[in-house]
Amino acid sequence: MELRSLRYEKHGRVGVMTFDTPAALNAISELRLAEMELLLTGIEADTELGALIITGGEGRAFCVGLDLELLERAFGDMIYFETVVRRLNVIISRLEALAVPTIAAVNGITRAGGFELTMGCDFVLIADDARYGDVHTDSGVLPAAASLRLKRRIGEQRAKEMIWTARWYTGPEAVAAGLALRSVPRGELQAEALAFAARMTDKPRAVIAASKRVFQQGVDAGLAEGAEIELRNFVAYMDSEPYGHEGYKAFREGRQPSWKP
Repeated sequence: MELRSLRYEKHGRVGVMTFDTPAALNAISELRLAEMELLLTGIEADTELGALIITGGEGRAFCVGLDLELLERAFGDMIYFETVVRRLNVIISRLEALAVPTIAAVNGITRAGGFELTMGCDFVLIADDARYGDVHTDSGVLPAAASLRLKRRIGEQRAKEMIWTARWYTGPEAVAAGLALRSVPRGELQAEALAFAARMTDKPRAVIAASKRVFQQGVDAGLAEGAEIELRNFVAYMDSEPYGHEGYKAFREGRQPSWKP
């Protein structure tokens, strides 16, 4: 499988998916979506896999969300925008449904859709100096895949604070908030993630898979319905309110947005 926006390697029974467009801060492009969909199909079929790590590699960013080319088209075509966020939602759901533990190794800047991807992972390990946040509301946009997953992870009050204030977290702050399991120096992150994964891959795959199903089935029914509600609210808001468009326009023009109604 030839990949252009990703790398995939196996370290024993541990798979490592690396976002590999550091010059673009690992932003999510059409190509990235397609390659993740394709790669996940192979990962789902790999019965020898014991754990999956997702990382942004050695660059400044883990993933900063949707790329500018994709956003430019999306803000002019809400049907396309909905299609994109649905594809991202499905990718996140597929990560959640994998039979093996998934670990986001957050090496740097992580925002918006990149943050939402980490919410689909069982564990987040983070670099001490990372900048980690949802921050959609800074651009006048609703999250389309984070609210319910974030509430489940850190509780409603902290989730509201994070989304409504567009707060950034360092690694230690993310651990303190319950967003991440542990924070380590950036240079130690990859080794820490591999060592952590290895502590689970020496167990029978079937017992981990069964335990993961128990955790997931306890929330799946409510999450599936809630995720659709979240997505519908995102589409309705973007269709009816000017703020997301103003936030994006201000970003492209290098100015502060004007939130006048």
